[in-house]
Amino acid sequence: MRKRTVTPSDIGDIVRATRKDVGLRQHELAGAAGVGLRFIVDLEAGKPTAQIGKVLQVLAALGCSVEIVPPPEADATAPASVRDT
Repeated sequence: MRKRTVTPSDIGDIVRATRKDVGLRQHELAGAAGVGLRFIVDLEAGKPTAQIGKVLQVLAALGCSVEIVPPPEADATAPASVRDT
């Protein structure tokens, strides 16, 4: 399932739905991802200040991947140092 996310709440919704789909409880996901239970609770609630590294750990533990798609015009307007990386 692909889902466009634009808010921390969207990410929380995806984490919660995926966790339930795979049959994990919050504390089980926390253990699998190497984060605390409080982090999972906050992430699923859409906490806007969640640490990106930990968010990625949780998503990886769920088998999710992240894709960032720049706007089409970004390639033409980005500085060369950004385009070439």
